[in-house]
Amino acid sequence: MEGRLEHEERIRSTDDIEVAITDSEIEDYDSGLLEYKIFTYPADFTLEVLYDKWNSKELIIPKFQRDFVWNQTQASKLIESFLIGLPVPSIFLYTDPKTQNYIVIDGQQRLKSIFYFFGGYFGEEKNNDTKIFHLKGIMNERFLKKTYDEFEDAEKKKFKNCVLRAYIVQQIDSGDNTSIYHIFERLNTGGTFLSNQEIRNCVYRGDFNDLLVEQNKLSEWRTILGKPKPDSRKRDIELLLRFFALYDVDNYKAPLKQYLNKFMGIHQKPSDEFISDSIKLSKKTCNEVVSELGERPFHLKGGGLSTPIFDSVMVAFAKNLEHIPSDIKKRYDDLVHNEEYLELTKVSTTNTQTVIKRFEFAEKALFSE
Repeated sequence: MEGRLEHEERIRSTDDIEVAITDSEIEDYDSGLLEYKIFTYPADFTLEVLYDKWNSKELIIPKFQRDFVWNQTQASKLIESFLIGLPVPSIFLYTDPKTQNYIVIDGQQRLKSIFYFFGGYFGEEKNNDTKIFHLKGIMNERFLKKTYDEFEDAEKKKFKNCVLRAYIVQQIDSGDNTSIYHIFERLNTGGTFLSNQEIRNCVYRGDFNDLLVEQNKLSEWRTILGKPKPDSRKRDIELLLRFFALYDVDNYKAPLKQYLNKFMGIHQKPSDEFISDSIKLSKKTCNEVVSELGERPFHLKGGGLSTPIFDSVMVAFAKNLEHIPSDIKKRYDDLVHNEEYLELTKVSTTNTQTVIKRFEFAEKALFSE
């Protein structure tokens, strides 16, 4: 069965960064929890209630989710199903413990079809133009070509009172949302796997996530990646997260995916000092790396960006910004040709001891006197 990381590689855009994937990272990406600290219960909402919650921003479709892809006929058939009493698949919602808002895990296409029909327009406005939502491609001639506003009063009431079942997912421990991460990972049933970082962008929304998005635009950072445009799968943002999280490598504990999740959870609402220090650290580190090592320094010859080389060298630079040796470029060239170091970048690359040893090796080779 195709794993999540292999799937991401297969659908990667030509504008996305190339990442050299190790077997250890594939295993790490596909790792998961054995037990979820959540509870789930069903709730039946009328379509009117769901529409009201949408308009009052109590029901939120995360930005990371795929665009609305249904055509007007598909959406019309869903509306018809409600009107003639056919069963409609349930949706999944997550209760945000801080705001008590509902976050859509699965069901975007169904919900937006309903909301668009209530609103009278199909899809979002494009170039100051919107398409009227007439029901099309349905069997029932009574409703064919009608908009919601063209319904009789009784038909409007019938549609508003139709019920859509939702399964509400809540975290038992409000201080630990790692389980919710895995629920998003498993329940989102769109045609494309969501990447780990796309899921984090929703589960760990907050100031630190906003910082990652902004720092991802830095010109020096884009030079390191060798791609001017943001990665469609947010792997560039995940690399930034990896840099910040592994700066304290002594606290690292495998698997890497869980470690990154916990780091984002801990820093979801960081102090102003943490934000300021993080911005300074990433800017200075990127500036020094580009200045000393040039463009795309972590890309293997003829291959993609090596994440084990990237994380160990970036953190080594970050910890020695005031003491850059004059021969740092030669030291780096020697490092990436050192067999012992290269072994640490190829085998068990996310193993706790391997990561710590790789970081120690890189820092000593680059910055020891």
